[in-house]
Amino acid sequence: MEIKVNENNVEGALKVLKRKLEREGLFKEVKRRAAFEKPSQKRKRKQLEAKKKRTRSLRFKKTYQRNK
Repeated sequence: MEIKVNENNVEGALKVLKRKLEREGLFKEVKRRAAFEKPSQKRKRKQLEAKKKRTRSLRFKKTYQRNK
C-alpha cells in the first residue's frame, strides 16, 4: 500500500491511510486477535459475517437486475 504526501500534508496522508486500513478491516482484525476467542464465538462470528455477505450480495444482485 502506498500513500503519497502532497505539500508536506502529513495529517491528510494519515487520514487517507486510516481510511484505507479501515476498509481492509485491519483494525477489526487487530482487536479480534488481541484476546482469545472461544471456538463457539468464532463459529458464531463467522456465521454472522457469512449472513451479512449473503444479504449484501443479494441486495447488489437485485439492483443490478433492475438496471439491465
